[in-house]
Amino acid sequence: MKKYDHIVTVERLTFSIETDLAAAVRAAAESDSQNISAWLAEAARRHLASRGLRDVIAEWESQYGEFSPDELAAARSRLTG
Repeated sequence: MKKYDHIVTVERLTFSIETDLAAAVRAAAESDSQNISAWLAEAARRHLASRGLRDVIAEWESQYGEFSPDELAAARSRLTG
């Protein structure tokens, strides 16, 4: 691990992905004016948050039953504005 400042400690990871996916990541990071590491870190944060939300929903549904189609439609409406 390297410490780049007093707040953030980072760990260097090495991984392999398909060539087409790597090209898409590079293009997306450039389009978002980020370096690849920052872009992938943000994507990982969003994915982990999504998993956390999935867990919350599963717990809710185990206690109160599945959301109805109307409830899901209302939630989608609120999310999409």
